[in-house]
Amino acid sequence: MANILEIVELGNPVLRTKAKEVKDIPDPKVQQLIDDLIFTASHASGVGISAPQVGQSLRIFIISSYPNDRYPEAPEMIPTPVINPQIISYSEGLVKGWEGCLSIPGIRAPVLRHRSVKVKYFDREGNELEAMFEDFVARIFQHEFDHIEGIVFLDRLEDNSEVITEKEYFKLFNENENKDE
Repeated sequence: MANILEIVELGNPVLRTKAKEVKDIPDPKVQQLIDDLIFTASHASGVGISAPQVGQSLRIFIISSYPNDRYPEAPEMIPTPVINPQIISYSEGLVKGWEGCLSIPGIRAPVLRHRSVKVKYFDREGNELEAMFEDFVARIFQHEFDHIEGIVFLDRLEDNSEVITEKEYFKLFNENENKDE
């Protein structure tokens, strides 16, 4: 049975620590953590979550893009556990896009990220996979990869004056939606 875990917030030192490699993927504790991360992300309307965000310094994160109240335009995908990932290559092009973080509630800011990333990682069965992620899913991957490196999205900002509250972000988003009609 999966549990909703407490999400640690900015200021907790685990968010600024490079996470440790997972040595025993089949370990029942690792498998339970994966289930708990998926459940916690879904409960919090997150499209991704990392083990450091729940206080576990391990190189595991979940990508679980789906349309929700925080990201209404997100593409649908099955929650994907990513263990001990490596980024093989990045696209040359950078794209600025809005990001938020479950560990930094109530804040959004535009962040420059690579449009696509080619990666290697292990799945929950211990299989090594190679994948190419693009657009919003590539953004999620890079955001969560940063977490296991001890980096938060605010560290990537070009201009701190672009940080806004989530309330203002949704006002802005709704205004732009209404202009299109």
